[in-house]
Amino acid sequence: MNQRNLTLLTDFYELTMMQGYFKEKNANETVIFDVFYRANPFGNGFAICAGLEQVIEYIENLHFDQEDVDYLRSTGMFGEDFLEYIRDFHFSGDIYAIPEGTVVFPREPLVKVIAPIMEAQLIETALLNIVNHQSLIATKTYRVVHAAQGDGVMEFGLRRAQGPDAGIYGARAAMIAGCIGTSNVLAGKMFHVPVKGTHAHSWIMSFSDELTAFRTYAKMYPNACILLVDTYDTLNSGVPHAIQVFQEMRNAGIPLTFYGIRLDSGDLAYLSKEAKKMLDAAGFSDAVISASNDLDETLINSLKLQGATINSWGVGTNLITAKDCPSFGGVYKLAAIQDKETGSFIPKIKLSENVEKITNPGNKTIRRIYSRETGKLIADLICLADESFDESGSLLLFDPVQTWKKTHLAPKSYTMRELLVPVFQKGACVYQSPAVMDIQKYCKKELSTLWEESLRLVNPHKVHVDLSNELWHMKNKLLETYQFSKEAD
Repeated sequence: MNQRNLTLLTDFYELTMMQGYFKEKNANETVIFDVFYRANPFGNGFAICAGLEQVIEYIENLHFDQEDVDYLRSTGMFGEDFLEYIRDFHFSGDIYAIPEGTVVFPREPLVKVIAPIMEAQLIETALLNIVNHQSLIATKTYRVVHAAQGDGVMEFGLRRAQGPDAGIYGARAAMIAGCIGTSNVLAGKMFHVPVKGTHAHSWIMSFSDELTAFRTYAKMYPNACILLVDTYDTLNSGVPHAIQVFQEMRNAGIPLTFYGIRLDSGDLAYLSKEAKKMLDAAGFSDAVISASNDLDETLINSLKLQGATINSWGVGTNLITAKDCPSFGGVYKLAAIQDKETGSFIPKIKLSENVEKITNPGNKTIRRIYSRETGKLIADLICLADESFDESGSLLLFDPVQTWKKTHLAPKSYTMRELLVPVFQKGACVYQSPAVMDIQKYCKKELSTLWEESLRLVNPHKVHVDLSNELWHMKNKLLETYQFSKEAD
C-alpha cells in the first residue's frame, strides 16, 4: 500500500468538488466527516472494524505526481490554477479512528476526519474502499471461526479472491478476526502471520500411485504431515494408505507431532466419522481431520450438528469473497463545518425519507459502557466530543427513537471507555499500528466482552447504541428547524 501512489484512487466527482471548493469557496474551510455503516452484515450482531493500518499508509503517501497532474489536465475538466495548487498537495488535518479488531455497531463513527474540506473530500473514496473491505471480511471470518467452536480455521481464499489486493488484505482481515493461518504466502510475509497448507490432488496424481505420493510427502515434511485422501477413493484407498504411512513413520521412530488427513470432497460428515473410526482403530486417535470444499459458517455448523469428527477447517471462496453479503455498506457523511470566527463547529444533518439515512450531526465520539461487575458490554453511547461523564454518578440511557425505553445505571456500577483515538494530528501520524497477531489477541478480548446472546449467528441479541442527551437534543432541534422551514415554504 505505501509503495504505491493511490492518490487518484478516488471517484471523479471528488476531484471536481475539490476544484469547486478551490474556486468558489474558502478552500481551507475546516469540516468534519464521519465514516459509519447502517446495518450489520450477514445478520450478525456486530461488526469487526479493520483496515486502519492501510488507511494510515494511504494518507501518509497522498500526493499528486506530475503524471497525475498531466492526466487530470487531459480530461479538460480542470483549470491550470487548480492543477498548480495540487502539485504541493498533502493531508494537513486530523483523523480519529476506532482501533482495528474492535467490536463495532451501526451508526458509530469508525473514522472521523477533521480537515480542510478539499482534503476531506478527496480521501472519501479510498477510506471507504479500505475500511469497507477489511471490516466486511473480518466480520465474515468471525462467523466462520465462531461456528468452528474452537477448531482451527485456515484462510484458503487467494485463488478465488477478486484480485490480488482483495486476496492480500482479505487474508489480513481474516487473521485479525481469528484465523490461525493463511495459505497466502505474500500476506504471510507482509503481515508476519502464519502460513499453512498441505498439497493438491496434482501431487498425488503426479506419482505412479497414491502410497508413493504419501510416503514422499511424509519424508519431506514429517512435522507437518497432513495427507489429502480423496483423490481416488477416500475410505478404501486414501485413509488406509495414510494410516500405512503413519505406521511406517512411527516404526521408524519419527515423532508424529502434527499429522493427519484432509477431506476435500464428498459427504464430509460421513467420511470424517468413518475415517475417525479407522484412525482410532489403528492407534492414531490424535490425528488431525481437516476439511475444505466450499465451507462457510452455515455448513460448518451443520457438520458439527451431524457429529462430524473434523477438527480443522480450510475456508476459501465463501470467506474471502463474503459471498452472501458482498458489501459492508459504510458511508462518509458531513457532520459539521467550523465557524471561521469562533472556531466552534456548526452541526450539519442529512435528512431523508428513509429514517435510517438521517445522520447524527456534530463533532462526536463514542463511549463504550461496561458492567463493573461482569466486564460485559452494556451499551455504546454516541456523544459530543466535549461532553464529560463521571462514573461515580448515575447514568441514564434511552433509545434515541423509542425514547420511553430507558436504562438507569447506578453510580459506580459501570465503567466507560472512549473508542475513538487520535491517528493524525495536523497531518502527522501519531498512532502506531500493532502487529496483526497482536490485533487478533485484542479482537479476542473484545469479543469476550459480549454476552453469548449477541455472539450467536442467527437472530443475535441487539446491543444498544444510544445518543447522549445533548446530542439527541441537538439532532432533534435540527430536525425541527428543517421541518419548520419546509412547512413555511
